[in-house]
Amino acid sequence: MSFDGLFTKAMTEEISTVLKGGRISKVHQPYKNELILVVRSGRKNYKLLLSAHPSYARAQITEEEYENPKEPPMFCMLLRKHLEGYTIDDIYQTGLDRMITLEVSGRNELGDLSKKLLIIEIMGRHSNIILIDKERNMILDSIKHVSSAVNSYRSILPGQEYIAPPTQEKADPFTATAETISQAIDFNSGKLNKQLVGAFTGISPMFALEVVYRAGLANSTTLPNAFISLIHTLSNKEYSPSLMNADGKQAFYMIPLEHLGPDVKSFPTLSELLDRYYFGKAARDRVKQQGHDLERFVSNELEKNEKKIGKLKKTLKDTERGEEYQLFGELLTANLYQMKRGMKDITVANYYEEDSFVTIPLNPQLSPSDNAQKYFSKYQKAKNAVGFVQEQIEKAEHELNYFEMLYQQLQSASPRDIEEIREELQEEGYIRKKQKKGMKKSANAKPQLETYYSSAGDEIFVGKNNKQNDYLTNKFARRDELWFHTKDIPGSHVVIRSENPSDQTILEAAMLAAYFSKAKDSSSVPVDYTKVRHVKKPNGSKPGFVIYDNQLTVYVTPDADGVIALKQK
Repeated sequence: MSFDGLFTKAMTEEISTVLKGGRISKVHQPYKNELILVVRSGRKNYKLLLSAHPSYARAQITEEEYENPKEPPMFCMLLRKHLEGYTIDDIYQTGLDRMITLEVSGRNELGDLSKKLLIIEIMGRHSNIILIDKERNMILDSIKHVSSAVNSYRSILPGQEYIAPPTQEKADPFTATAETISQAIDFNSGKLNKQLVGAFTGISPMFALEVVYRAGLANSTTLPNAFISLIHTLSNKEYSPSLMNADGKQAFYMIPLEHLGPDVKSFPTLSELLDRYYFGKAARDRVKQQGHDLERFVSNELEKNEKKIGKLKKTLKDTERGEEYQLFGELLTANLYQMKRGMKDITVANYYEEDSFVTIPLNPQLSPSDNAQKYFSKYQKAKNAVGFVQEQIEKAEHELNYFEMLYQQLQSASPRDIEEIREELQEEGYIRKKQKKGMKKSANAKPQLETYYSSAGDEIFVGKNNKQNDYLTNKFARRDELWFHTKDIPGSHVVIRSENPSDQTILEAAMLAAYFSKAKDSSSVPVDYTKVRHVKKPNGSKPGFVIYDNQLTVYVTPDADGVIALKQK
């Protein structure tokens, strides 16, 4: 894990430096397991993200935008009562555990001085955020309730005494010496990295692997030296927040980890590092939870239409025998005198080809004329089927393209985008409408477009679903602005709010179109662009579908770092 006790120490120092002494002005709970505290410190507002997510638990200062629910959860309401207007007196870590405490003070509703503790426990699926009355050491509430039936050591419920998680009897790496390290490790047993994790508190398997890697030929001299050298770097706060890419996977840490390879990107702060690492990850997880039914429905529709097209194409291939059936019917009619009921086949001359004979299967239960008529009927049926089957194939292919587009949109959707996709499927009659109490939406409500800024300062608007695409292209965009879309690939509509953008702005808009498309993970993606006046929506077409001409094509490679750089601040 990247967010180990050592990383928690560095993050606590970073948060404390920026926010200690600041005043909590707002509390939001955008998602079930996540809080945003808006803190006014040094004449600037900061957003402190506290997450108890099972996979993405963390604490950091964030620049990301979060959409808050219309009705705040009960825990959020409680925190607003107890924290808004309070000053952050201290921010500290418990030992080297992954626990960060915010100690706050302020006046309660009676005007009396009140001190509270807000503790975030970063422990994987057991992560939690707990509000405590400091004087009584009593839990006021928590983002997750844990009863004694679930945890016999401690329960986390309102009114209970707060009991910290059990401590692990491990050595402090910051006081370790070469001698104590050597004594803690059995060099004959192997698995030195696991032994380090078991011996020292706050050490993650990833940090232990780095120690072993830097030790080279690990022995009682090289391993302690490598360990002490790394700890010395951290003790002196010589941090270099780093994002490592190894074998297609990413990892983060407050220093570069050499065992993960040379592909390293550095960041000014740990918080900026985490914003980059978690960019899209947590949102994608929330979307999966919120839209899993839609993703399953769209996947089923894709599979259904693929199978339908396969069957129809087989039927179309069968209809190609229509001319053969016509020939058999004509040849049987010309040779009725040679046929008798009960015959299983007959070989006759094919008068359409010189010196050619044809063997025609017969139904022994039918008369000669009925056998001939049967082939004429099969010919007529095949002839009539061709047009119908081709029409059905075309319809199924349109449906397939539509659901491929929806599937791509689900992969890059935000929670708000999910609801608009759901509304679209309801309006198109694919799924049943569910009326939610108190959630009536205005019929004139405009879709909210995602906004980016080019390096030249021009606004670039991106449609993340068909409702947004239709609104962006057909209502919002001006006729002489440039419109972008990946060439023959499902993706977003993109428009530059400028009639004379620079070449660099055009490339940046094209990169956004490629990033928000099915080709997100490809390189050299073709993106068409043309003026909005040349983009048309055919009558009766599906949402988001357009045709266009007078286009030019550029080739770009989607880049998450580039998207973040253009993201609206």
